[in-house]
Amino acid sequence: MKTAMIFPGQGSQYVGMGQDLVQNFPRAAAIYEEADDVLRYPISRLCFQGTPEVLRETRNAQPAILLHSLAVAKILRQEGGVDPAIVAGHSLGEYSALVAAGVLDEMDALMIVRKRGELMFDAGVKQPGTMAAIMGVKEEDVQDMCSEASGNGKIVVIANINSPEQIVISGHIEAVEKAMKFAEEHNAKKVVALNVSGAFHSPLIAPAQEELVAYIREFSFNDAGVRIICNADAKIIHRREDIIDALSRQLTSPVRWQESMEVLLKSWDGSVMEVGPGRVLTGLMRRINRSRAVQSVGTVEELEKVVAPEIEMA
Repeated sequence: MKTAMIFPGQGSQYVGMGQDLVQNFPRAAAIYEEADDVLRYPISRLCFQGTPEVLRETRNAQPAILLHSLAVAKILRQEGGVDPAIVAGHSLGEYSALVAAGVLDEMDALMIVRKRGELMFDAGVKQPGTMAAIMGVKEEDVQDMCSEASGNGKIVVIANINSPEQIVISGHIEAVEKAMKFAEEHNAKKVVALNVSGAFHSPLIAPAQEELVAYIREFSFNDAGVRIICNADAKIIHRREDIIDALSRQLTSPVRWQESMEVLLKSWDGSVMEVGPGRVLTGLMRRINRSRAVQSVGTVEELEKVVAPEIEMA
């Protein structure tokens, strides 16, 4: 069975994530055990029994979400015969997509993502910033608000274009707050400050990106075995050089999720699965194209609906 696989990013984590997978699938148990050894700290215990506050930290949330997504993808492929035909991932989720496409080794991706989370966390400490979601305002109007709110050394930019109804902005706290006020005055449907530790996908995170790119180049990348839609350009790429280039721009570039999903739906007319924790991307797809359903696959119950009776439970 072939399907499009889309992988969630930060914000989809929850305490207890992956525990049912480990309890029911030996393959999941093995990958969590290997992750504990590779990272040299009990990421599995953090996922299963940690506090929401600690799990929410960027340096913890990123490897936890990646690990969950990798476990589900492995079960789908090896026990259910479900393979990706085209993949995409939201920000952090792009690394899960690269593993699914055969570009990166699982544990290499985990090490990169752990480093990514640490660098982003540190960047947020050194250069404080924040993010906010704006609903019900057109992209060009949000861009105008960001331009108007920026000045005197403070900036705010568009960070995520998630759907026609949802755009996320990022930057210095003062500038983001000004843009939020402009959005409210513009009769936005909703303006929400995000609980994040930095101005991700903005120029404020540039130092983290520079160090991450140097770290990434220590690992082995392959050409993709299936089509990958990258965040930075919302284009399909295959070559390892193009993939590394896209990753080198990802942290400071907007996540072009709406465009990415439009490319996916034009390129693929089969099923679409959100692989990993939560249903954030499933909800965004409803706002992008209501005619194309997404099947969330992140728990044992959801897996059984996709691959049973082929799977053999532990």
